[in-house]
Amino acid sequence: MVSEPSTRLKRNPSLNLGLRHSGFLYQLEAVEAVKDLPYAALFHEQGLGKTKIAIDLALEWLKTDAVDTVVFVTKRGLIQNWQDEIKAHSYLYPTILDQNHAGNFFALNSPSPVFLVHYEVFRTEQRRLGLFAKTRRVGVILDEAQKIKNPESDLARAFHAIAPVMKRRIIMTGTPVANRPYDIWSLIYFLDQGESLGTDFEAFKSGLDLSNDLWVNQTRRDAFEDELGDLFDRIRSFTVRETKLTAGIQLPEKRIQNVPVDMSPRQKALYDEYRTDLGASIVVNERQTLDDAEESLKRLLRLVQVASNPKLVDDSYTETPGKYAKLHDLVTTATISGSKIIVWTSFVKNADWLQSRLTEFGAVKVHGGVELADRNDAIARFKADPSVKVLVATPGAAKEGLTLTIANHAVFYDRSFSLDDYLQAQDRIHRISQTDTCFIWNLIAIESIDEWVDSLLAAKRLSAQLGQADISKEEYRRLANYDFGKIIKEILGLEV
Repeated sequence: MVSEPSTRLKRNPSLNLGLRHSGFLYQLEAVEAVKDLPYAALFHEQGLGKTKIAIDLALEWLKTDAVDTVVFVTKRGLIQNWQDEIKAHSYLYPTILDQNHAGNFFALNSPSPVFLVHYEVFRTEQRRLGLFAKTRRVGVILDEAQKIKNPESDLARAFHAIAPVMKRRIIMTGTPVANRPYDIWSLIYFLDQGESLGTDFEAFKSGLDLSNDLWVNQTRRDAFEDELGDLFDRIRSFTVRETKLTAGIQLPEKRIQNVPVDMSPRQKALYDEYRTDLGASIVVNERQTLDDAEESLKRLLRLVQVASNPKLVDDSYTETPGKYAKLHDLVTTATISGSKIIVWTSFVKNADWLQSRLTEFGAVKVHGGVELADRNDAIARFKADPSVKVLVATPGAAKEGLTLTIANHAVFYDRSFSLDDYLQAQDRIHRISQTDTCFIWNLIAIESIDEWVDSLLAAKRLSAQLGQADISKEEYRRLANYDFGKIIKEILGLEV
């Protein structure tokens, strides 16, 4: 039990905490549902304005004197976006904590009621923030809380350790169980220190593992489905979840289509070499080398890369990859109609290559290798400059927190195994303020690992819907398909 701090912040009486804009009904209801709770989870689907809910909640806490100080925690690349949103929805002026530790010391000794910090800085300032929380009543709101999903990471441990001294705790993510159902444990542990989901992560994980062998084991399937179907009930008392459907938001239609594409001859040969020979002879930095891919995870990655663009692994590859011609057709069709389009790829090198090939459309790029200021500039140009019709991006750098409804077309040139990446990325365009039908195309190399990725993501999507109580257990069992486990064995040449 954490005792009340001995001193309270003397708030500037002239501080204007008023709202600039009223929210949608479901946003107002979310604030009302959690404003008096010591901790809560906001699991609204992507695109429903969780940032607005968080800002309104912070205002409510401050106005009712529930806390002295609110700390918003977000990803490094979203600091500017949060500054813009706070300015748009309130009269608050957040103090930024950054890598300047001396500056942070003085900031935390100022009378500021609102702070904005990214996850890595929060971790490095954990001790100082812990002391800070013992002298003020602090409310903390974690944006994109899946950042702490791995309980064994230094980041998650830092947040778990500091949680008890935070008077109010909120986590926000639209995809709490999108990738692996057991990822939710660490997020909830930050809130309640194991009260609802237990203190033993390994035990929790064992019952919620969407493993490759479920297709052959009915008993394990039944146990998995029962455990997953009961998950939301265990956290329901402090969790708010709305989807676009339940929130009553009338968004334009979203049409998703798989587009099959043949690989080029050399691309197909290299793909088969990796698949059957557990490696391939390639050129890297002008040197011929044997790329050993006997280890399963490495081979899966190589197969995804080759199906996308063999240039990712072999410098000597000179053909145009099979997907590119179709991509160019889709981009041309979209832009001729006056639309902008986002091209998603999981690989930085691919993003560079695709942007260079699409210069006729004024393409700009956003990925982890691009400086943050340049990323922000690229996004601003994509939004405002009519000549910039294409944004090439990696989900890791642009899947979260951004509203890109200037575009209503998106192409996934390739996809990783992460459902979170896929859902977050496509919903950059399908969210509040979108007025046009959205078109999502997935380029799938025929008879390749792309077909397994599609099956795996579909299984993860259905599991996430059950774990989040978006569908019933009966509906899940009617639709569930575990063939991804069989397909991967065939791809790796293992005995089925």
